[in-house]
Amino acid sequence: MRPRSAPPARRVLVLLMPHVHLQDLAGPVQVLYEASHLGGAYELSYCSARPSVRTAQGLLLSDLEPLPRARPGDLVLVPGMWSQTLDRIDRSSCAWLRRVHVDGARIASICSGAFALARAGLLDGRRCTTHWKLIERLRAEYPRARVVDNRLFLEERRIVTSAGVASGIDMALALVEQDFGPLVVARVAREMVVYLRRSGEQEQQSVYLDHRTHLHPGVHRVQDYIVAHPETKPTLNRLAHIAAMSPRNLARVFRRATRLTPKQFATKVKMQVARDLLDDPQRTVADIAASCGFDDARQLRRLWRRRFGRSISESRARARARAPAEGRIS
Repeated sequence: MRPRSAPPARRVLVLLMPHVHLQDLAGPVQVLYEASHLGGAYELSYCSARPSVRTAQGLLLSDLEPLPRARPGDLVLVPGMWSQTLDRIDRSSCAWLRRVHVDGARIASICSGAFALARAGLLDGRRCTTHWKLIERLRAEYPRARVVDNRLFLEERRIVTSAGVASGIDMALALVEQDFGPLVVARVAREMVVYLRRSGEQEQQSVYLDHRTHLHPGVHRVQDYIVAHPETKPTLNRLAHIAAMSPRNLARVFRRATRLTPKQFATKVKMQVARDLLDDPQRTVADIAASCGFDDARQLRRLWRRRFGRSISESRARARARAPAEGRIS
């Protein structure tokens, strides 16, 4: 078997403006940093229109890089600033934001960073959000922006905005999931001891992320193994070895941590993988059943109907009917 090659690093340009909030900066950056050590790959750069800026909390950030040209696929982070300075956002930073968007970068703001995007004209006609205290101000000052209440974060046409502070972490976790998949983001959330809150725009249930709010390392190792090997049928003894526990103790601890047995969790993972593979019209049900470790297509069809209340063919027909209307936000 050929070894898997490392994923290509995605460049992240962090735009720092005067009076930036430390939490708006540190939270998302920490997510991306952890992801780079847990299966993802990000290359962080800190840039500004000036060589140094002082944060809202008084810390001086120096030796900052000048504003660079962006490449398609780059991620630009715009942390929020002290609200009393939002009317003084410099024109050079706004011009740079317009330019990097034209160059194909994805731009993500945290909290009041949305005001820099709005001043650059990037929120015109787009749905967006910001900190709850600033929602009405954003609406009043930038009436062409489609400001939305009660959202952790929103993404529309390569522009992402978030509500502020902790939601910047939520947004960054969602970006990691888009870039490197649910297993990497589950590792990051566990490493940072945070619970991943999903945007109201996203499907709320994901077996890769559900049942992960516990802190038991042995159970996490078993879950990681099951997610990474959906085609297998590991015995309880095998899973107990992975968890470094006795089979009896694993069964007890796993159920207490997740409210599922290891077998129930494995079945949920297999069903999710099957659901993902069914999006490919070239894959037969028998092929998908084999890829997910089911006995045969008949078993998959039976479990599918029990889980979703309809046949696989009906589910595929519904998905085809939905696809043209929904599209994908990139």
